[in-house]
Amino acid sequence: MNIILYGIPNCDTVKKARTWLEAAEIPYAFHDFKKVGVGRAKLREWEEVVGWEVLLNRRGTTFRKLDEGQKTGLDADKALALMEAQPSMIKRPVLEWDGGTLVGFDQDEWRRILVGE
Repeated sequence: MNIILYGIPNCDTVKKARTWLEAAEIPYAFHDFKKVGVGRAKLREWEEVVGWEVLLNRRGTTFRKLDEGQKTGLDADKALALMEAQPSMIKRPVLEWDGGTLVGFDQDEWRRILVGE
Protein backbone atom coordinates (compact mmCIF):
# COMPACT_ATOMS: atom_id res chain seq x y z
CA MET A 1 0.00 0.00 0.00
CA ASN A 2 1.42 3.39 -1.01
CA ILE A 3 0.70 5.89 1.74
CA ILE A 4 1.31 9.63 1.65
CA LEU A 5 0.91 11.71 4.78
CA TYR A 6 0.29 15.37 4.01
CA GLY A 7 0.84 17.96 6.69
CA ILE A 8 3.16 20.36 8.46
CA PRO A 9 6.02 18.80 10.44
CA ASN A 10 5.64 20.97 13.55
CA CYS A 11 1.87 20.37 13.88
CA ASP A 12 1.18 18.34 17.04
CA THR A 13 -1.48 16.21 15.34
CA VAL A 14 0.83 15.46 12.42
CA LYS A 15 3.55 14.48 14.91
CA LYS A 16 1.13 12.07 16.63
CA ALA A 17 0.13 10.59 13.28
CA ARG A 18 3.74 10.10 12.21
CA THR A 19 4.63 8.52 15.55
CA TRP A 20 1.66 6.17 15.24
CA LEU A 21 2.57 5.14 11.67
CA GLU A 22 6.17 4.48 12.69
CA ALA A 23 5.14 2.47 15.77
CA ALA A 24 2.79 0.41 13.59
CA GLU A 25 5.67 -0.07 11.13
CA ILE A 26 3.60 1.33 8.27
CA PRO A 27 5.82 2.87 5.59
CA TYR A 28 4.74 6.24 4.26
CA ALA A 29 6.00 9.25 2.36
CA PHE A 30 5.66 12.65 3.98
CA HIS A 31 4.53 15.67 1.96
CA ASP A 32 5.17 18.97 3.75
CA PHE A 33 2.46 21.11 2.24
CA LYS A 34 3.75 24.23 3.93
CA LYS A 35 7.02 23.95 1.97
CA VAL A 36 5.89 22.10 -1.15
CA GLY A 37 2.29 23.30 -1.31
CA VAL A 38 -0.79 21.49 -2.50
CA GLY A 39 -2.14 22.19 -5.96
CA ARG A 40 -5.75 22.88 -6.84
CA ALA A 41 -6.10 19.49 -8.57
CA LYS A 42 -5.12 17.60 -5.40
CA LEU A 43 -7.38 19.79 -3.26
CA ARG A 44 -10.24 19.12 -5.69
CA GLU A 45 -9.60 15.34 -5.41
CA TRP A 46 -9.80 15.53 -1.63
CA GLU A 47 -12.85 17.79 -1.78
CA GLU A 48 -14.66 15.24 -3.94
CA VAL A 49 -13.95 12.49 -1.39
CA VAL A 50 -14.38 14.23 1.98
CA GLY A 51 -15.99 17.60 1.16
CA TRP A 52 -14.46 21.04 1.49
CA GLU A 53 -16.11 21.57 4.88
CA VAL A 54 -14.08 18.70 6.35
CA LEU A 55 -10.90 19.81 4.61
CA LEU A 56 -11.01 23.46 5.71
CA ASN A 57 -9.47 24.09 9.14
CA ARG A 58 -11.73 26.81 10.50
CA ARG A 59 -10.28 26.49 14.02
CA GLY A 60 -6.74 27.46 13.04
CA THR A 61 -5.15 30.86 13.47
CA THR A 62 -4.76 31.43 9.73
CA PHE A 63 -8.48 31.09 9.08
CA ARG A 64 -9.47 33.11 12.14
CA LYS A 65 -7.24 35.99 10.99
CA LEU A 66 -9.06 36.31 7.66
CA ASP A 67 -11.26 39.35 7.30
CA GLU A 68 -14.99 38.75 7.38
CA GLY A 69 -15.29 39.28 3.62
CA GLN A 70 -13.06 36.29 2.99
CA LYS A 71 -15.06 34.12 5.41
CA THR A 72 -18.48 35.15 4.13
CA GLY A 73 -20.17 33.13 1.42
CA LEU A 74 -17.72 30.25 1.49
CA ASP A 75 -18.30 27.59 -1.11
CA ALA A 76 -16.06 24.86 -2.52
CA ASP A 77 -14.26 27.09 -5.02
CA LYS A 78 -13.60 29.90 -2.54
CA ALA A 79 -12.48 27.47 0.18
CA LEU A 80 -10.13 25.60 -2.19
CA ALA A 81 -8.61 28.90 -3.34
CA LEU A 82 -7.97 29.88 0.29
CA MET A 83 -6.38 26.48 1.06
CA GLU A 84 -4.22 26.61 -2.05
CA ALA A 85 -2.98 30.10 -1.18
CA GLN A 86 -2.47 29.28 2.50
CA PRO A 87 -1.98 25.54 3.05
CA SER A 88 -2.07 25.94 6.82
CA MET A 89 -5.85 26.26 6.37
CA ILE A 90 -5.99 22.57 5.40
CA LYS A 91 -7.04 20.36 8.29
CA ARG A 92 -4.17 18.10 9.24
CA PRO A 93 -3.06 15.52 8.56
CA VAL A 94 -4.41 14.25 5.28
CA LEU A 95 -3.63 10.57 4.75
CA GLU A 96 -3.89 9.22 1.23
CA TRP A 97 -3.43 5.66 0.04
CA ASP A 98 -4.45 3.54 -2.92
CA GLY A 99 -8.20 3.86 -2.73
CA GLY A 100 -8.70 6.13 0.25
CA THR A 101 -8.32 9.48 1.95
CA LEU A 102 -8.65 10.40 5.61
CA VAL A 103 -8.54 13.88 7.12
CA GLY A 104 -7.46 14.34 10.73
CA PHE A 105 -5.93 11.75 13.01
CA ASP A 106 -8.18 9.20 14.69
CA GLN A 107 -6.04 6.36 15.97
CA ASP A 108 -8.91 3.84 16.11
CA GLU A 109 -10.04 4.63 12.57
CA TRP A 110 -6.48 4.46 11.24
CA ARG A 111 -5.90 1.12 13.00
CA ARG A 112 -9.12 -0.31 11.57
CA ILE A 113 -8.34 0.84 8.03
CA LEU A 114 -4.57 0.44 7.83
CA VAL A 115 -3.95 -2.51 10.13
CA GLY A 116 -7.29 -4.27 9.81
CA GLU A 117 -8.03 -4.56 13.50
